[in-house]
Amino acid sequence: MTSEHLLWMFFPLAITLHNLEESLWLPQWSQLAGKFHKPVARDEFLFGAILVTLLAYLCTFLAIAFPSAWLWRRIFVGFLGTMILNGIFPHLIGTIVLRKYCPGLLTSLFLLVPVNSLILHRAVADGEVNWTEITASTGAVALVLVMLLPLFFQLGRKLIGALASDS
Repeated sequence: MTSEHLLWMFFPLAITLHNLEESLWLPQWSQLAGKFHKPVARDEFLFGAILVTLLAYLCTFLAIAFPSAWLWRRIFVGFLGTMILNGIFPHLIGTIVLRKYCPGLLTSLFLLVPVNSLILHRAVADGEVNWTEITASTGAVALVLVMLLPLFFQLGRKLIGALASDS
């Protein structure tokens, strides 16, 4: 494992802390967020946040374990870019427009954006990726995550409902 890979390990830690902050306060906030976030129950949000966090760990692991595999590195880069965008919208924009703190803003601005920006800057400086690849990877991963999140919430709702009915 290189020193670059050690830096990469900060991404899963940052996203874990970000998703923890969101899990604590976002479900309640979502009830009043209007168009910025569809209302989501605490349990289903927690389920979705856990799955996204696990995906972050998985893509980081695969990018480190298979450094010459183009696909895993691009997914990792795309995840980094997507989480930078996530810090801006909905967190920053939502906080400004709603004039109410959007849960996840602090960890976005003070963890995810700086950590991910540093990793991407180093990757560009080292010639491992260019801005066009970052943009394309970010777009692809963002699209996939936007499509997966409602499915994760729905799956969480069904599993939790099934567990509750078995009790």
